[in-house]
Amino acid sequence: MSPRRVVVTGAGGGIGAALARRFAAAGARVIVNDLDPAAAQAVAAEIGGLAVPGDAGDEADVRRLADAAWEELGGCDLFCANAGMLSPGSADAGDADWERAWRVNVMSHVYVARAMLPRWLENGGGRLLLTVSAAGLLTLLGSAPYSVTKHAALGFAEWLRATYAHRGITVQALCPQGVRTDMLTGGRDSASKAQLAATAMEPAEVAAVVAKALEGDSFLVLPHPEVAEYYLRRATDPDRWLGGMNKIQRHFESEAMA
Repeated sequence: MSPRRVVVTGAGGGIGAALARRFAAAGARVIVNDLDPAAAQAVAAEIGGLAVPGDAGDEADVRRLADAAWEELGGCDLFCANAGMLSPGSADAGDADWERAWRVNVMSHVYVARAMLPRWLENGGGRLLLTVSAAGLLTLLGSAPYSVTKHAALGFAEWLRATYAHRGITVQALCPQGVRTDMLTGGRDSASKAQLAATAMEPAEVAAVVAKALEGDSFLVLPHPEVAEYYLRRATDPDRWLGGMNKIQRHFESEAMA
């Protein structure tokens, strides 16, 4: 698939910006969305796209984004629901952190589905790419809100795929491990960050994997192929898997105390 009309949320930097650049280079007309208006404008100016700033975790803003796709592009072949946020913390993280993670990492996808599905179903189909994270398949040590909400995002993506595949809606879940973005390089260190840094990819590499995945319709898009093996191990022997994860956590805590 070579989409002609594309919307990318969270496209002011990182994976989102790389996706926007990749699609524009292939000739697509791209709407660049980001919470940061200046960042959205900068990427849009670079690729000859249209900046539509807004909060992906706000339903009214998402509906405005969908309206812009039909008004400015005449429709949307591919919607990349890429916006996400990472807040460190355990179960003791504040309610505001949990609520924000839920709104941005889960409800943003729900809002996209509400806005796009009626239009796509009426017009014969469409494609939705949800940026989930390998954390949605496995877990992420150091951030309970992120890990939990990414599991929920994957669950919603699975539900959409199972429910609408026969009606022309292709849903794919992008699940990278470490990617060299502010999410990985910023903030405080954690056991997961230390592990992910060693095999971290550049955003442009992730975008290249996505472009290849759009040629088919595989549900899981895995820039790090080893994640499939990890996912299998987790499913077939969860006790051993969780024991290994806890070993990593214990090692990180002992190093931090040294």
